[in-house]
Amino acid sequence: MTRMPDPLAANANFLRELEAIVGDACLVSSQEDIIPYSFDGTAAIQQLPLCVVFPQSTEQVSKILRFANDKLIPVVTRGSGTGLSGGSVPVPGCIVLCTVKMDKILETDPANLTLLTEPGVTTLAIADAALAHGLFYPPDPGSMKISTIGGNVAENSGGLRGLKYGVTRNYVMGLEVVLPTGEVMWLGNKCVKDVAGYSLKDMFVGSEGTLGVITKVLLRLIPRPASKKTMMATFAKMDTAAETVSAIIAARIIPCTLEFLDRMTIRCVEDYAKIGLPLDCEALLLIESDGHPIVVAEETEIMAKICNEKGCLELRIAANDEEGNRLASARRSAFSALARVAPTTILEDATVPRSELAKMIRFVEETAKKYQLTIGTFGHMGDGNLHPTFLTDERNKCEMHKVELAFHEIFEEAVRLGGTITGEHGVGLAKKSFLPRAIGELPVEVMKAFRRAVDPKEILNPGKMF
Repeated sequence: MTRMPDPLAANANFLRELEAIVGDACLVSSQEDIIPYSFDGTAAIQQLPLCVVFPQSTEQVSKILRFANDKLIPVVTRGSGTGLSGGSVPVPGCIVLCTVKMDKILETDPANLTLLTEPGVTTLAIADAALAHGLFYPPDPGSMKISTIGGNVAENSGGLRGLKYGVTRNYVMGLEVVLPTGEVMWLGNKCVKDVAGYSLKDMFVGSEGTLGVITKVLLRLIPRPASKKTMMATFAKMDTAAETVSAIIAARIIPCTLEFLDRMTIRCVEDYAKIGLPLDCEALLLIESDGHPIVVAEETEIMAKICNEKGCLELRIAANDEEGNRLASARRSAFSALARVAPTTILEDATVPRSELAKMIRFVEETAKKYQLTIGTFGHMGDGNLHPTFLTDERNKCEMHKVELAFHEIFEEAVRLGGTITGEHGVGLAKKSFLPRAIGELPVEVMKAFRRAVDPKEILNPGKMF
């Protein structure tokens, strides 16, 4: 009689081999200790891994991947776990490779305006390191205090300053990547111009951990803006706020930030942060201009005039940075404020052309009424990226089904209006079924083919994106 292998014994052998690579202090396998690594920032998705490893060098990452590839063990890479599409949620029996111990900034080079860092450094720490040299790293995801740069690159994170400065991809000049085979590859350099061959670096930015593990990032920095001015305008109708945004862009002004909150979000933020927001409006715009002081003053004057011409209810221009930061906190605290309302907060994102934003917001409101759901909407009005946020309870299966149906309709409408299913959160688990509809079947097949070429055994983040 043939004896079946004992899975527990096999797991124990795997764990011993991993422990030999990273050391006892950098491996976690008890069920109680791995629970915090069984989910990310995405609501209602959870799965326990086999174990969690915390490599401290590229060499250790290489050995872990070589081992996993040989044994056909899935690997899910993770930073701080702030993702909002399920990208770092484990799959059954996987190794979670957590990069938070690779947390050193290796070089700041003011002569070339670059910074070289390991993947576990937080976005805020990178911004602060740049600032210490009078330089500026613009990408500012809402989780920047705790999100890691490796995760930002893997998800191609955005942020409030995306309208003027772009997203993470626009600042990645080079990457060190470990392939599933354990081979280490460097992509890019400090050159401002480089058109030699395919831009493989850009294939790994936004690949959501499906192609390789990022172990070093070379970032582009820019000179720090000399001045900044913040203003807030409120409107009786969301359509008027959207028209105001269009008028500002038509005036050839690209603000640093151009954000909006809807009525539900305004009320939640004021109840949470006590900023002194007016509650008699349907929409609030937060606008920031930065650059040379003369340019900032001129842009602020023009934008204030446009807001008044469009009939804004109230206009506040911050007198100083302290007041400006207080106004800006209205937008930065939106998610936290909404999260207090219900047991489960599902923050999504969809992007449409700016001209369609008011229509899309109306559709979200109508969908909420149709399914009798509570939704607060905020986001980046300047670049058409909105965040419909469902306030619900994942224990209520009937309501969660309605949430799923509502999101399906919202994503379908975004695509119909010429938009996309995600502007900055990624595809992950949450949106993979929508990807072919959003970008087409053939592009999806091309991406799958590239993935198979790089990871033929499909050990890296299986089941994500496709």
